[in-house]
Amino acid sequence: MDTDALTPGLLRKLRAARPGPALSLTMPTHRGAPENAQDAVRLRNLVAEAGNRLDADPQVSREAQKAVRAQLDRAVADIDQRRALDSLVILADTEEYQIWQLPRTAPERVVLSDSYLTRNLVAAKAGARLFWVLGVSAEHAALWSGTNESLRAEERGGFPLSPPHENFDPERQARSGGAPSIYSSEDTRSFFRTVDSSLRGVLTADPRPLFLVGLPQALSLLEDVGECAKSAACKVPKGTTAETTAPELAKELEAARDDWREQADAAVLDRLDTARGAKSFTGGLDEVWAAAREGRVAVVAVEEHFQQVVRVTDNHLQAVDPADVAPEEDGIREDIVDELIETVLDNGGEAVFVADDSLAGHGRIAAALRF
Repeated sequence: MDTDALTPGLLRKLRAARPGPALSLTMPTHRGAPENAQDAVRLRNLVAEAGNRLDADPQVSREAQKAVRAQLDRAVADIDQRRALDSLVILADTEEYQIWQLPRTAPERVVLSDSYLTRNLVAAKAGARLFWVLGVSAEHAALWSGTNESLRAEERGGFPLSPPHENFDPERQARSGGAPSIYSSEDTRSFFRTVDSSLRGVLTADPRPLFLVGLPQALSLLEDVGECAKSAACKVPKGTTAETTAPELAKELEAARDDWREQADAAVLDRLDTARGAKSFTGGLDEVWAAAREGRVAVVAVEEHFQQVVRVTDNHLQAVDPADVAPEEDGIREDIVDELIETVLDNGGEAVFVADDSLAGHGRIAAALRF
């Protein structure tokens, strides 16, 4: 699964206690050759470790061991290495399995518990910068789900949509003395009202920034007959069709997405500056972690590629070099940033990712506090 599939409902389901053992396996992966050759070996080793954990747990029956092993084997067989990103997460219990390929690295880990480990999924989604894209014309309206990594056509809310009948009748336009424009047709206006209504349903269920792509006449009409276009993050005046591919659309959106990200980063930094002036600001991993555990973080900002292995001592974090950490050493947290992000979100805060080096003066992570 991709990060945009992690809905609040699915997250609640993953965190719910299971009657049998819940196995979570995480590991870093590589996007291409030759580095990805090591991924299969690493996965084999982790699967073997998972089997040993199951065998050694006296609370797991032999039937449950066999069932979880079978689900784990099915998951491994189902992995598509061509879609590999920066980490792999496998979740398995006695009845099902899930495969998540994430654009954010995760440490090697095998966890056997009564619910799944979700911190890496939550952090990956927080950093994905999800958005919607609507490609619209008089003949077609298509919805796309966008992340930092990709665009994917979506079939929800009735999309893709097409008008119920031929919109454009040039002979009728000629008889009425009007210019032969499909966008002045009442049929087209009606179709665009349907598009706006369907889009409102999608945005209500899953609010995200909206990018609109279409000819100027189409974008103008959509704004004229509905509400969604008025609040769009960006409008790209470029025609699309039902045959437009994800790579083609991504290319057209590239400049708009870069501008949007820069504006979003600037807004976050402004918010942190305001918090600093109001003395409700903290920076650095140890200080932000302490505030997050106390539920005081309103918004945490993290540089996109910031991750740190730490040793927890007396409720403080000490950065360590992974090469200096002994296997199974107590107090080591390999994914403390992901854990911190999950904690902030669980306490009703907000987590945002900003460009690398934009928080260099604050230890790569900073927060605006509630109190």
